[in-house]
Amino acid sequence: MRPIGVFDSGVGGLTVVKELIRQLPHENIVYFGDTARVPYGIKSKETVIRFSIENILFLLKRDVKFICVACNTVSSFALPEIKNHFRVPIVGVITPGAREAVYATRNKRVGVIGTKGTVKSRAYEKEIKQFDPQVKVTAVACPLFVPFAEEGWTSGAVVTTVAKHYLKPLKDAGVDTVILGCTHYPLLRKIIQDVLGSNVTLIDSAKQVAIEVNEILSNEGLLNKKGKGRQDFFVSDNPEWFSNLAQRFLGKPVRNVKKVNNV
Repeated sequence: MRPIGVFDSGVGGLTVVKELIRQLPHENIVYFGDTARVPYGIKSKETVIRFSIENILFLLKRDVKFICVACNTVSSFALPEIKNHFRVPIVGVITPGAREAVYATRNKRVGVIGTKGTVKSRAYEKEIKQFDPQVKVTAVACPLFVPFAEEGWTSGAVVTTVAKHYLKPLKDAGVDTVILGCTHYPLLRKIIQDVLGSNVTLIDSAKQVAIEVNEILSNEGLLNKKGKGRQDFFVSDNPEWFSNLAQRFLGKPVRNVKKVNNV
């Protein structure tokens, strides 16, 4: 049973894995976290492309039938280039999230929150405009959300204060739909929703990616429909750190994490 390959610069892509497990319970998954070279957001475009190609080659050695790029930085900077290098189907996190946001918005005002690199790339804005040029996009970087998610700070006065500060431009712009443009952010979903209000629709790119993978595998006749899927986890450094955080992201213990020396 050929697996789905998923890669990210670190642990954030596990939110995509969690959705894949939920929506595609019969599929095997191989996850690679490039923990030795995280974060990707501060690297040059050329470096991100090189790392991404190396990560994909690693997954292809494990005979994956499909690749999910569970990293907003790679999806923003490198996806068109890496798609040209490989015949295996490759999906990033930008397009599925952007498409769903355009579908969901009622007043054509969409917010995007992400890392500084993702926001600076304007990748979500460009993709949204492809679907509907009339949509007005307000994008805000929320750099502290990643360490909050990794430290388990998902509620409390400090997180609320920071969230209110970050999200104020979105409230001022009157957005009715907001894309969680970083794979860490679903862990902070409740506090983001509380600050923005119940009338704002949150778009979880991880959920949309899993929907897209399901559709493509179904159309290609590659979907597994029986048996319980298994997950294998590989990292380029510090498997203990990864295992501890993975439990927070997946909601279950992760013990079979293997360190690979050469990606």
